[in-house]
Amino acid sequence: MKNLNKILFIIVFCFFQYGQAQDSLKISAQEFISAVKNYHPLALKYQLQNKIAGSEITKARGNFDPVLAAKLGEKNIDGTQYYQQKNIELGIPTWYGIDLTASYNDLNGQKLNSSDTKGGLYQMGITIPLAKNLLYDKRRALLDQAKFALKMTEAEQAVLTNDLLLDAENTYWEWVQSFEIYRLQSKAVEINKARLNLTQKTFEYGERAAIDTVEALSQLQSFELQQQEAYLNFVKNTQQLQVFLWKDHQELYEISQLIYPSDGLSNHAAYSDFEFLLQELQHKTTDNHLSVLYYLEKNNVLESERKLKWQSFLPKLDFTYNFFNKENYRADYLPLFDNNFQYGLKLEIPVFQREARASYQMAKFKILQNQLDTKLKKRELDTKMETYKNELVNYHLQINLSQNNLANYQKLLMAEETKYSNGESSLFLINSRENKVIDAQEKFISIRTKFLKSFNKLKWMKENFSL
Repeated sequence: MKNLNKILFIIVFCFFQYGQAQDSLKISAQEFISAVKNYHPLALKYQLQNKIAGSEITKARGNFDPVLAAKLGEKNIDGTQYYQQKNIELGIPTWYGIDLTASYNDLNGQKLNSSDTKGGLYQMGITIPLAKNLLYDKRRALLDQAKFALKMTEAEQAVLTNDLLLDAENTYWEWVQSFEIYRLQSKAVEINKARLNLTQKTFEYGERAAIDTVEALSQLQSFELQQQEAYLNFVKNTQQLQVFLWKDHQELYEISQLIYPSDGLSNHAAYSDFEFLLQELQHKTTDNHLSVLYYLEKNNVLESERKLKWQSFLPKLDFTYNFFNKENYRADYLPLFDNNFQYGLKLEIPVFQREARASYQMAKFKILQNQLDTKLKKRELDTKMETYKNELVNYHLQINLSQNNLANYQKLLMAEETKYSNGESSLFLINSRENKVIDAQEKFISIRTKFLKSFNKLKWMKENFSL
């Protein structure tokens, strides 16, 4: 059974190696990020959210659209025509709360009210708020708030998009890490296969003890086990990578065959660019971060609401004036209050102002809440930036230490192999040295990955600063 499993493993491994050489697909980090940015549903969703916010501005502008209205009506009982009415009217709201109207009304009948005007009548009118809604009203507030909300949405969606791209890029480099560890373990397997073959031959020639073949076989089996674990981890990370890969029309990209990274951990520009990135961030303040700008624009929305609520303290005093001209009569405009006119003055004053006081206090409290949120966000961003900077510098130092440590372990392994060839060492000591080298190589790969992930965190944080 063990031999059968061994044969199956060799068949699968050879098939995998052949597929990697013949039919493999490769993708670079830049290609991967570009695909996520252009096709991932979340990236497209964030773009649509900006369009929705833009549509809210158009919707708010609709409150200033002229309104054309018409009405037809007639009442007839037992052959008596009480009235027959035709009316068309145009209403024009303006920016400063003033409403303009113009209409034509044709009214005939036998039972008209004494206040009604028979025949055709032209009317032009104006309504002016003299206190409440003169300086600011709901129409202007909704438009202002929609404009501020668009800037809020753009800032928020930019941060969310960059977070998505950061997550995607770090997933890519974790995938690269698992691939390089798999290659490392595969190389160790090949070396130990050759060592086992050599040990068996030397045993056959009587130069080595039989126990040495057991030692070599045990080491080989240990690395084969690690190789399988590394391969499984690589496949899992490939599946995680697939989550970010989409095609046109938001269709998930199905990976029908294994793909491999075309970029490696050793040839990244971060090793030479990280110092420039740190210098750039030294001149950045969190006041210009998009997450903070989101709260600043939100404060503008809340301030607009506060101004609107303050209007409720003012008395509602509206003046309305209408000029009339009967059909087929000469127009007589001046003086305004001499003939053919109608005016009205309407006053409303809430006695206790409870609703106005409560609404205004709530608006001010919301502004205070937002100011606290802004301070908290600034503190959070400052802490994150310092943490990422410290991580980046520390991991860069660890890379140098790990590289020197690996070089020393390799020297020890080479020295042990030289002693072994001279008959002064044992296969057990070589295996021990080799295990140390493999562990050091995996540690080196892991530290490089951590360095790149910290670099990416700072890089995408820099993208969240406005110009």
